[in-house]
Amino acid sequence: MVAPPYDVIPEADVAKYQSRSPHNVVRLIRPGSDYAGAARLLDDWMASGVLREDQPSMYVHEVDFADGNSRRDLIAALRLEPYESGVVLPHERTHRGPKEDRLALMRATQASLEPLWFLYDGREGNIRDLMWEAGESSVLPAQTPREPDVAFLDADGLPHRLWIDSRGGITDAISAALESMPLLIADGHHRYETTLAYSQEVGGPADAASRFTLALLTDIDDPGLQIAPTHRVMKAGIAVTGGEPAGSLQEVLAAIEGQVAAGVYRDGQFEVLPLEGEVAVVELHRQVIDNLLGRRSPEELLLYTRDPQEAVRWVDEGVGVSAFFLGPPDLRLVLKLAQEGKTLPQKSTYFHPKPPSGMVIHRLDAKRTL
Repeated sequence: MVAPPYDVIPEADVAKYQSRSPHNVVRLIRPGSDYAGAARLLDDWMASGVLREDQPSMYVHEVDFADGNSRRDLIAALRLEPYESGVVLPHERTHRGPKEDRLALMRATQASLEPLWFLYDGREGNIRDLMWEAGESSVLPAQTPREPDVAFLDADGLPHRLWIDSRGGITDAISAALESMPLLIADGHHRYETTLAYSQEVGGPADAASRFTLALLTDIDDPGLQIAPTHRVMKAGIAVTGGEPAGSLQEVLAAIEGQVAAGVYRDGQFEVLPLEGEVAVVELHRQVIDNLLGRRSPEELLLYTRDPQEAVRWVDEGVGVSAFFLGPPDLRLVLKLAQEGKTLPQKSTYFHPKPPSGMVIHRLDAKRTL
């Protein structure tokens, strides 16, 4: 029934998820250009009972990883706020194309089909304790784990669990704890901006369902929160000077970890490039890439990959001329920059594993209040 988020499914894999079930959510989130067909399918699933409408609820989500760690998230309806209010903080620049596709799908389905991913700083609150309490039984002895309402394996074989908590004491306490906290968008900048635009388009009273989006929220200090860097390959440009020679890709990656520095590969040679500033990806663009681009758009000359060996291969094969390697960014620095109103270059962060789509859907009904 579930699938990865729409933007990480290669076109060649859409059929694979379709074949898993006639009710796989990929049929809604990746309908091609048949937005009306996705809307009809959503209505059919609601009418036939494939999808069931819950009472207003929050959902505690937990996923286990192969390394023994786990991550616990909250799924809820988040009030849409413009960036200017300082409540929801973007940290990456966005491009136009994906927003147009998602807006067309949203207009047709009138639904938030998959959760946007947000981070909060839970050091001062008790949200994590409240989420653990939400996963405990209310009729058995204290701190007795409650059986999840839903359990499933995702496409990578990772086990997921979901507890449903109808509106009441715990959900009210969680709402109160989150009320004063800014939220950093981890994944879903395009979709947040799209949902906000749709909300302003359809209107509705302040508490209308159309004024909210489906959100998955994670504590920035959750030990299961994993972040990977995204490396860059330039299709053209002159060689960069000022680097220190390195003998291998492994040596480069070890040297830049935790440092404000980037690795460089060109003409079969590796280098470590020291950078001045706080966040390596910001300084790499400001001090190097933006100068190489000049007035040209990054979309024209930059390729992105999370696999450093793939970046090397692209240069060796002539797809690009230079590869730039980055270490994982410091999330607290990213949050600090976002609170200062500064955005990072596109594809500066990659949080994983991404929450699967298909667990919960939020209908954006302007006539229904939350």
